[in-house]
Amino acid sequence: MLFVNRMGVDIALKKIFIDTSKDHKNNDNAVFIFQKPVVCSICKSNNVITDPEAAEIVCSKCGMVISDKIQETRQESRTFLTNEAEDRGRTGMPTSLALSDMGLSTVIARSDKDASGYEIKPSMLSTMHRLRMWDFRTQARTSTHRNLRFAFNELHTLKDKLGLPDTIIEKTAYIYRKAQARRLVRGRSISAVLTAAIYISCRELGIQRSLDDIAIISNIKRKSIAKCYRLLIYELDIQIPTLDPMKCIVKVANKAVLNEKTKRHAIDVMKNVTKKEISAGKNPMGLAATVVYISCIKTGEHRTQKDIAEAAGITDVTLRNRFKDLKDKLQLN
Repeated sequence: MLFVNRMGVDIALKKIFIDTSKDHKNNDNAVFIFQKPVVCSICKSNNVITDPEAAEIVCSKCGMVISDKIQETRQESRTFLTNEAEDRGRTGMPTSLALSDMGLSTVIARSDKDASGYEIKPSMLSTMHRLRMWDFRTQARTSTHRNLRFAFNELHTLKDKLGLPDTIIEKTAYIYRKAQARRLVRGRSISAVLTAAIYISCRELGIQRSLDDIAIISNIKRKSIAKCYRLLIYELDIQIPTLDPMKCIVKVANKAVLNEKTKRHAIDVMKNVTKKEISAGKNPMGLAATVVYISCIKTGEHRTQKDIAEAAGITDVTLRNRFKDLKDKLQLN
């Protein structure tokens, strides 16, 4: 069902309807939502249609999708209002597994005013300070809560350093909570287990982050992360998909600063390698580096074996061995 930009929400009937009249005083239970006029960039028409199901704003004249990320502006099913509150405010932030309390606990604010907006008496300020202090302490009263608070604070720090999306953060928090429920964190470094969970999440969702990259940024030894990674895989029975060689090619080519012609040639060669099942049992990053090196030779772009190997994070010997293997099987001249 499609709606124009000017629409009303009937809270009593729980319906959304189009506002065609100028008199809004007839319905006391209706809340009217007005948006700024949107103009199409192609035909300059302001006749647009909002599709809440697809979350798109479409021009009704030429059909161009003006925006595919509209915000939900409808009211909640229930709204609790005080006598002095006139606006119908929405609820707070959504729940998240990446928070120690999952966003469900309440926090006593540091304001000196109550819910009605009146100032708190000076005789009650010390009492409120004491209640606020004990409320903060009781949220981390057990070792489990303290463990989660420390781990997820570090998780949000690594999120900014690694540039990870929210999907990876939620998946990492889910894996870490499972590991803690199985008591796998006990006796081990919280940072190492958390970093191993990040690597597992990146592998499951297809994000190209190598173990060396995560170890360098998190400042944790690669051996410790790999040990926790194998433990989580075995104990939690997680099936890790193999790396996509195509994504490895893009990563290596970008680090080596290659042109688009070489990238496309490397992708064509990799498709041929995959079709002939030569990639089975091979390191995806080493295989991708070899294919990129072959493409550089074919397209005439000068790159040494050392340059490609450093971009892929492998040794020159690995690249030469893979190159000899592919040269024989693909019959390259």
